Amino acid sequence: MTARPDFYRFHNGEKAPLQFSDAEYESRLSKLRKTMSDMGVEAAVFSSMHNISYYSGFTYCAFGRPYALVVTPQTSVTISAGIDAGQPWRRCFGDNITYTDWQRDNYWRAIEHVAGKGKCIGYESDHLSLLQKAKLDNFLAPSRTVDLFNETMLQRMHKSEAELTLIRAGAAVADVGGFAIKDAVRIGAREIDVAMAGRDAMEVEIAKRFPDAEYRDTWVWFQSGINTDGAHNPVTSRKLERGDILSLNTFPMISGYYTALERTLFVGEVDDASLKIWEANIGAHELGMSLLKAGSSCADVTHEINAFFEARDLLQYRTFGYGHSFGVLSHYYGREAGLELREDIDTVLQPGHVISMEPMLTIADGQPGAGGYREHDILIITEEGNENITKYPYGPAFNVIE
Repeated sequence: MTARPDFYRFHNGEKAPLQFSDAEYESRLSKLRKTMSDMGVEAAVFSSMHNISYYSGFTYCAFGRPYALVVTPQTSVTISAGIDAGQPWRRCFGDNITYTDWQRDNYWRAIEHVAGKGKCIGYESDHLSLLQKAKLDNFLAPSRTVDLFNETMLQRMHKSEAELTLIRAGAAVADVGGFAIKDAVRIGAREIDVAMAGRDAMEVEIAKRFPDAEYRDTWVWFQSGINTDGAHNPVTSRKLERGDILSLNTFPMISGYYTALERTLFVGEVDDASLKIWEANIGAHELGMSLLKAGSSCADVTHEINAFFEARDLLQYRTFGYGHSFGVLSHYYGREAGLELREDIDTVLQPGHVISMEPMLTIADGQPGAGGYREHDILIITEEGNENITKYPYGPAFNVIE
């Protein structure tokens, strides 16, 4: 039988243009290597989609197979499965090694080839499973392991100018999806039909703005009636009726970077009870946006919005935090947990942070004003305050749709 390797380099074709310049990736890796040096880490083994994407530009599709990025003081190497052939090489900054399926754990043999044995190894505690951590210990026999979860999260929280440019473009694409959804809303339309209109408009806009990109995972959650009660409820085939509360949620994905637009709408008319809840949520939204500025802590912002709702006897209808960081993020990877608007997060906002303001109130079915009310803007923290990069209007003047 022909000898089949455990791993090999399949550098098929030329490197494709990545979303960011080589200098941007070099800067990210330079900061990471400084952290590694300070912590005595000789090789970092990243397994998460968000860190691999952030440091290399390659966003993997796991489909049951593990992926990695190994960073040493001299090298940066993505480890990818043979099923992807040369695409990871073309779409990553740095080197790439392909592991084969011919023998179990060739993935770890490829990592060992780059990282070596007996070194101080950095890893991600928030992603590496117990099974894979045991294999790391077995194959790499580290002298010591160091958790890099927090340090890499802190680095990702501070956006570069290149990242801010991309995030602004993503917010503009989300607005395009929002306007397309508004145009598609009509009595008798199905949620899925309206959602497809928003998604298709965003895909076209992304391809126009980023002709060299790969396109993946842009989506819409468009909910109506009782289906608005949860922020992440899937789309259904429910048909819209006059007086329905609607939730518009557009999510463009550009090179691993996710942005979002979320709005409350009504079909044809809004009753008095619903209008009262909607306007209260808008009030909290506007208060929250005014509080997002350098020097404010996530916890303090949260407490002030809580007080606003409590004064109106509405706090019990809040279902989650008021906002979170944006960047390398998606519904299935990433989460800069240190930058969320929650009572237990003391992070102080700084220029270069990007964070949403997204209060939501959910009133149970059968009660006056039943439904989920949600507004969502993305803001960049600046030296002077903040820059709101979401432009689609909120409120009843624009979003009661005939």
